[in-house]
Amino acid sequence: MSDAPVMDNPRTSPSTTPPKVDRLPPFHLVLHNDDVNDMGHVVDALTSVTPVRQSDAQKIMITAHFRGWAIVMTTHRERAELYRDRLRSKALVATVEPAE
Repeated sequence: MSDAPVMDNPRTSPSTTPPKVDRLPPFHLVLHNDDVNDMGHVVDALTSVTPVRQSDAQKIMITAHFRGWAIVMTTHRERAELYRDRLRSKALVATVEPAE
């Protein structure tokens, strides 16, 4: 028999990584309808300043047009505020609201 130390199997050893931190609370980025911007501009703005695809941007725009508002995405507060500010720079009306 060998005198080499016995190593724990890394697949069965208890994890040494710290437990996951609680997730950041979610916030909605909300697009509001306005009477100033045309539909094409809204879609272009959504796709140019957020990671939203064109087909999704069209759905968001239509929802905001008929309902008065639409959720663009749900993410953590800082990211939602970043995209809100970018949408506002394109003259769109956007807010950040807690996702409860």
